[in-house]
Amino acid sequence: MLAVGIVTEVFGPHGKDVPGFDFALCADRPGPVPTDLGVPLAIAHGLDRLAAADLVIALPGAGFRTPPARAVLDALSAAYEGGALVAAHCVGTFALAAAGLLDGRRATTHWRFAELLAHRHPEVVVESDALYIDEGRIITGAGAAAGFDLCLHLLRREYGAAMANTVARDVVLPSHRDGGQAQYLAAPVPEDCQDERLSEVLGWARAHLHEPLPVAELARRAVMSKRSFARRFTAATGTTPHAWLRNLRLSSAEELLETTDLPVEEIARRVGYGSAAVLREQFVRRRGVPPRSYRRAFTSAP
Repeated sequence: MLAVGIVTEVFGPHGKDVPGFDFALCADRPGPVPTDLGVPLAIAHGLDRLAAADLVIALPGAGFRTPPARAVLDALSAAYEGGALVAAHCVGTFALAAAGLLDGRRATTHWRFAELLAHRHPEVVVESDALYIDEGRIITGAGAAAGFDLCLHLLRREYGAAMANTVARDVVLPSHRDGGQAQYLAAPVPEDCQDERLSEVLGWARAHLHEPLPVAELARRAVMSKRSFARRFTAATGTTPHAWLRNLRLSSAEELLETTDLPVEEIARRVGYGSAAVLREQFVRRRGVPPRSYRRAFTSAP
């Protein structure tokens, strides 16, 4: 039910700023489907609905150790062959593997079941630490709430950062998380007073993105040494302060490129890069295209 909630929350209605998606839940046998909460879901559509889909997401289920019915595997393969994006997260990835769609590709799943996936499907390159892996028209995500990461990535990829940010704000989530599953293997993020200070510092950094923001300044505001700050930052976010700031700057640049007519030079200044050349270098390295090409792609998109 968590997975159903995630996809319906992301692709459901979000007001006039987000296009309406033609969303449907399908099963090989329409009708009541049992769930892990004991409340059955009434599924109205059969597998024939997949033939017209632009995006098919295979949701995780308790019976993932048994391959889906042949009709399900054939429908997934046919959807992919017909041009649809095909995605899965958590143990839903096992269905894509059983359909042969992951052969020779990188994929991820819940870290607890990554070894099982690799054992059952040695032809799949399993990367157990990723939150999601984008292989073009095949996208897989990690377990549980990482379904949000996968769905928001799809929105960002197809419609741009502004759209993904709008939906993320609506569901009160970050539009992008750094780090991988390794940050979730041990204890959850501690909630003592120092982490509250850390949260305040991160909020301050977002509001002062146009400034240099050296780690020494962030540590000073958190009333910590640089070493303690870096250690607690990584424990809380799964990434380093430098990587977190870099991604924040690039995400902010993406949104400004999509939603404003500001010159690239001004955008570079607003997100904390010294010049348009520096922004371009980082954008090409991390996003694969220069800022102006990114702007053209998303300002001309539907």
